[in-house]
Amino acid sequence: MAKINIVLYEPEIPQNTGNIARLCVCTGSSLYLVGKLGFALTDKYTKRAGMDYWQHVDLHRINSMDKLFEQFPDGKFYYLTTKSKKKYTDIQFEDEVFLVFGPESRGLPQEYVTRDSAITIPMVKGERSLNLSNSVAIVTYEVIRQLKIL
Repeated sequence: MAKINIVLYEPEIPQNTGNIARLCVCTGSSLYLVGKLGFALTDKYTKRAGMDYWQHVDLHRINSMDKLFEQFPDGKFYYLTTKSKKKYTDIQFEDEVFLVFGPESRGLPQEYVTRDSAITIPMVKGERSLNLSNSVAIVTYEVIRQLKIL
């Protein structure tokens, strides 16, 4: 069966991470939290947003993106950014996909934004980006639709 891996690089807002954890449980996706977190996983807001789903999350804590790349050298990584012109709907996703999202206040570092696999969710020009948990849901369900996972 196809597998979706959600990667949050240095997430900052506990409620977003809790909502994404719930999404992961409901879609059978794995959640990778990479680098420095802007909160503790025991934070009451993180717990509240994730409700009783936390015990069911396939959760992985990784120190760096390099460690994640080492663990999955053949992984199909896509980097979500407002700085790409390539729409997520133009991608033909494959099994074992890794969807990488950056911190809420600053997005992914430039080294990921400039990769060929950097993709975006189209928005009105000049506006700020969508909420992180909304963005994760949009792209995750596109992968599900394409791969007929659910």
